[in-house]
Amino acid sequence: MTEVNVHEAKTHLSELLHRVEAGEEVVIARAGKPVARLVPVQPESSDRPLGLDAGLVRIAPDFDAPLPEEVLGDFER
Repeated sequence: MTEVNVHEAKTHLSELLHRVEAGEEVVIARAGKPVARLVPVQPESSDRPLGLDAGLVRIAPDFDAPLPEEVLGDFER
């Protein structure tokens, strides 16, 4: 972990970002007191675990059965 002052951080921000991308942590200090820490951003996982909604949805056994004539007639009005 590297500690730099605010002026140095402003002057060398691009270099510090390259170091952070390489995995290093950088602490920015004002008057010798740590104020902020630059750390690499972890990419969000796009993998979603299967089964999170298990049991929340019920599909009727006749879901794809033909509709009754009185219901079909309502669509044709």
